[in-house]
Amino acid sequence: MNVEYINPFVEACRIVLKQVVHVEGNLGKIYVKTSPYTGSAVVIIVGLVGDLKGQAVLSLNGETAMEIASVMMGGMEVTELSDLSRSAVSELVNMILGTAASLLSQKKIKVDITPPTMVLGDGVTISSDKTTTICIPITWENGAKSIDLDISIAGS
Repeated sequence: MNVEYINPFVEACRIVLKQVVHVEGNLGKIYVKTSPYTGSAVVIIVGLVGDLKGQAVLSLNGETAMEIASVMMGGMEVTELSDLSRSAVSELVNMILGTAASLLSQKKIKVDITPPTMVLGDGVTISSDKTTTICIPITWENGAKSIDLDISIAGS
């Protein structure tokens, strides 16, 4: 997959995490995932349409999702993934992918995103047939917190 496609997603993750969650995201080692693969307890799937066709899958554990939701909701204590806290985490993904789409458009690559779909549960299996899936791990708090952003683009 062309690095020109991946770098905007990396940059978008780091920008949005810093602006919205107030953490410095550290890029882990980017790698290719073999399909099917297992996601974390919280998985948000967003379709990519336009010049790039495929999907973005962000996965994280429940504790990290609740902490992110708490920050996004002004510090309100979040002890479960309620409708409101799930909405906050989904909005974070919208912000990341919207920022990535904007960065891609600066390179004359038009990408639109679909509304996010959240799946909850341990051991969710994700399959991306006929695409290459690139995993972009982002960590903070010395690796104690993390998200994986998996990008699958058809024809890449």
